[in-house]
Amino acid sequence: MKELVENMVQWLQQQVKEAGVKGLLVGVSGGLDSAVVAHLIKRAAPDHSLGVIMPCKSNPTDIKHANDVVASSNINDITVDLTATHDTLFTTISQQVTEKQEWQEANERLADANLRARLRMSTLYTLATNYNYLVVGTDNAAEWYTGYFTKYGDGGVDILPMVELTKQKVREVAEFVGVPDHIIHKKPSADLWEGQTDEAEMGTSYDVIDAYLQGRKIPEKDKALIEKLHKRTEHKRNGAKHFHIGYPL
Repeated sequence: MKELVENMVQWLQQQVKEAGVKGLLVGVSGGLDSAVVAHLIKRAAPDHSLGVIMPCKSNPTDIKHANDVVASSNINDITVDLTATHDTLFTTISQQVTEKQEWQEANERLADANLRARLRMSTLYTLATNYNYLVVGTDNAAEWYTGYFTKYGDGGVDILPMVELTKQKVREVAEFVGVPDHIIHKKPSADLWEGQTDEAEMGTSYDVIDAYLQGRKIPEKDKALIEKLHKRTEHKRNGAKHFHIGYPL
């Protein structure tokens, strides 16, 4: 584990050097993955790392946990409350579309949740520009493979240090770097709406996805679901499709 963490820290330092920037920042949600990244970037750039807490109608417990991460990592931090910004923008959009009688109530919760994620992305990049930092993503292997992230939201980052780590491996790294136990063992949630949990939304567990990615046998229904999620979210991993003109200009 010591070797893995040292290699990850060195990789982060190399990304800073190659990009010609000063440091690294991450959105700190109070969850496991962002907690690990906060600890890693503090190690990689002790004087030039930033943890950003971005409440948006958030569970107060998650905000407390985010502050616990700041304390345990000793990372420089800033809090930007996006609740009012989200309310203004979402209300304006929904009112305009409702006036056209085209508002789709069935899609309202997802549109609301994705807007939160994209406002957080915009906040991180605004801060990154100010500090001349890279935005560090928090996706692990299970989330990346199943596409469990918002396109141009939490998926909108510069670098992904944990994208090849299973959720279990992330937990092991968390224990090694000193993430508080209550964060390591809490139910994973993207804080998209009240009571939301990652595993309930995905329809399977991280342990099962980890097993699938490691080539171990899992129930057929879970295998079918994971493969369906992977295929359906391919566009998130590939970015925008390009039109090829087919002849020299």
